[in-house]
Amino acid sequence: MNKQKIQEFLATTPARPSYFRRPHWTRRNFFRLMGAGVTASYLAKEADAQAPGTCTSQGMTTLNTAQNVIFILMAGAPSHVDTFDFKNTTGVTPAAAAPETVNGVLWPTGILPNLGGITNQFSIVRSVQAHALVHSLGQTWVQIGRNPAASLGNIAPNIGSIVALEKAAERVPGHVLPTFLALNSDGAVSSGYLDATYAPFKVDPTTAGLPNTTNSLGQPRWQEMYTQMHAEDDVLRINSPLGQPVVDMDSLYGSATGLMYNPTVQSIFTYSSADSVRYGSSSFGNALIVAKQALASNQGTRFIQVTISGWDMHVDIYGEAQNKNGTNIFSLGKQFDAGLAALIGDLQADGLFDSTMIVALGEFGRTPTFTAALGRDHYLNQFAFFAGGGVKGGRIIGTTDATGANILDYGWSQGRAVNPEDIEATIYSALGIDWTTICYNDPFHRGFEFVPQNLGADYYNPVNELFS
Repeated sequence: MNKQKIQEFLATTPARPSYFRRPHWTRRNFFRLMGAGVTASYLAKEADAQAPGTCTSQGMTTLNTAQNVIFILMAGAPSHVDTFDFKNTTGVTPAAAAPETVNGVLWPTGILPNLGGITNQFSIVRSVQAHALVHSLGQTWVQIGRNPAASLGNIAPNIGSIVALEKAAERVPGHVLPTFLALNSDGAVSSGYLDATYAPFKVDPTTAGLPNTTNSLGQPRWQEMYTQMHAEDDVLRINSPLGQPVVDMDSLYGSATGLMYNPTVQSIFTYSSADSVRYGSSSFGNALIVAKQALASNQGTRFIQVTISGWDMHVDIYGEAQNKNGTNIFSLGKQFDAGLAALIGDLQADGLFDSTMIVALGEFGRTPTFTAALGRDHYLNQFAFFAGGGVKGGRIIGTTDATGANILDYGWSQGRAVNPEDIEATIYSALGIDWTTICYNDPFHRGFEFVPQNLGADYYNPVNELFS
């Protein structure tokens, strides 16, 4: 290949940054680029790439059983053999795990006591398998349903952003909450190549409620300043000649304004001490309280991501060596158990359980073998938890061997391990979204597939066995 052809190839094939440097627009990035002399035509070109484009699909029949999703990321990778695929290993599993057979399932009542009492309310997929054993890679993978290091992986939106995009037409003027909330999820993947309208609204719930929703100068003066700002620069904010980033910024201002001085919003993000105790007195439980209240308010939220970290237990997984950070399968397991069991009960009491699907999983599993450090290392086999939103309770899909090392029966129609892409397809299908959709508005104009089809259009599928 001669020099000219190489230059032509490079000109038409832009280099992609690593998935650790996923492109996104921030106010700082915008002004940095403007200060560097980036022209309005360049910004307009980038905006065009985000404009609504032609989307196609295979016209699949979706499950359409849920209106909302609560997606729980168990960051750090929980041990499946100590939780939802429990194995009682002689000489390893401590007596405090208190295994009992509940509804025909061996259950660690000492680790997950409350969920053990409602096993008929949820189902477990034990034949889930990760693609990679790196935390950052795996955590991104389960949020975008594809390899972050692959083609288009670095501009792929969060599953919640696709939900926000698809459900945008269902929003009404009275909705003040974003479609996509991310609680205790500062590291949540954002909207990728989609504009900021579909990005997650990230907040860590506290007893003080939603911060920065009032102004120190008072509401009348704040309203005057806000009105004056628009009077002076709407010509640059609305259909901005500077491009989509400026329009995005104005949209963020408008959305934030709707959250200010709003008693309904404050009631959603405020919770009582009694509720906090009932949910386990943890940041995870508090986030689930806010998630439940956000859905009950019917203010536009449809997808909520909640992160509970700390499952990376290479050392002293049972806390018998009194590890310094105090996090072990018992302490963290009981936080998770208390919060999730309370959430299920409250959603049922509020009439929201049948319309709200809960999905919980980590980025991978943990070794069935015990290490010299009294912990468990990274392992591809894992589990996924499903409840509500049309999911039939009391189901176990997939069977593993006596140690949890190997999958003996995949338990579903595809006759293979369930991958993160299949879980993504299940979420979309439950919400009535065709998972085979391909939109041709991505910056590279290659066609963005809601669920990757690089292995064939029929490869990744919803786990329909959860619903029948």
